[in-house]
Amino acid sequence: MPVSRRTAVAFFTALPLAASQAAPASTTKDSPRMYGLIGKMRAQPGQRDALIAILLEGTAAMPGCLSYTVAKDLGDADGIWISETWDSQASHKASLSLPAVQQAIARGRPLIAGFDTRAELEPVGGHGSMRKSTA
Repeated sequence: MPVSRRTAVAFFTALPLAASQAAPASTTKDSPRMYGLIGKMRAQPGQRDALIAILLEGTAAMPGCLSYTVAKDLGDADGIWISETWDSQASHKASLSLPAVQQAIARGRPLIAGFDTRAELEPVGGHGSMRKSTA
């Protein structure tokens, strides 16, 4: 099933294609709330690894991105889960104008079969980050 440009852009807007180091998770009454997203996408049959490579490449410089994790769904051969944490929703939104993100969207769109679950979150704390990504 082909994915329309509108659907792809909407999903990629929610799940920018970037990775970064994690930072401490703390907010105060006066600081902006952290912003998080978790979503599942389905790759075209046999294209999961290629799509994962696009999601992970060349995306280290993402101001405000505290963590970005791409994971294979062990129960779905074409499923990919993406989890990200940002210092604010504004930082997430700003990332969408970066050339690397725009290029990844254009390259990844043909490999996407569809989208499943998507949730916006307010992270409040935790432990750990993905410091080195491999497909």
